[in-house]
Amino acid sequence: MTQAQRTRTVTIADREIVRIGLGSNRLTDTPENRSFVSGATEAGVNFIDTAHVYTDGESERTIGATLAPFPEGLVVATKAGYRKTSLAELRSQVEESFERLQTDRISLYYLHRVHPEIPLEESAGVLKEFVDAGRIHHVGLSEVSVEQIERAQSVVPIGAVQNEFNLAERKWDEVIDHCETEGIVFVPFYPLHGDSEAVDQIADRHGAAPNQVKLAWLLARSPVVAPIPGTLSLEHLNENLAALDLALTDEDLEALG
Repeated sequence: MTQAQRTRTVTIADREIVRIGLGSNRLTDTPENRSFVSGATEAGVNFIDTAHVYTDGESERTIGATLAPFPEGLVVATKAGYRKTSLAELRSQVEESFERLQTDRISLYYLHRVHPEIPLEESAGVLKEFVDAGRIHHVGLSEVSVEQIERAQSVVPIGAVQNEFNLAERKWDEVIDHCETEGIVFVPFYPLHGDSEAVDQIADRHGAAPNQVKLAWLLARSPVVAPIPGTLSLEHLNENLAALDLALTDEDLEALG
């Protein structure tokens, strides 16, 4: 597959999404931000990432208040269990997500972190309860190894993995390769980290913004990669989406390492 032929979409939660989504870890419930969320979907974003812990729940509440009931083509993903959370607390956080998002079914729900003292299989089992009840469509994991993915998959199918991956942090290459083999979507968070002279030079050659180069590099890494850059600006969001059309050359990719 050449860069020019690179697919713009990937299937997640049985829905085809544009491969650049929206991260919402700074989203608070203001009229301006509700307008921004609405504008983001109008601009073509159909994959929004949030979490129970983001902005003390305001991120989920803003998305729910603005977009619920969610249209068929929109995937809203959220997470629970960021801190040392008991199984009872994990269930409670999931229930709160339903309430805040104003929905009775969530497309993709991640275990935000693996608890150091609770077997991963037990936490995955809690999310499987919601899958079996028809309330969660697909389960995801965050900051996990291949071995942890396989353990969780022994309990419930895994639809997505969200780990930090960018030009500056590349330790999860093995996980990306595993996800591609298994048909799991890999969602890199902090996708815009990693500045370098090479990024700036490539951006200048293509008449692009440095962040577009970083996103295009991620998209070139694997067809299952779907970055979620965070922003509260429609201008920046449209700039990010334009990275879908930025075709890096083999020389560009070699320079980025």
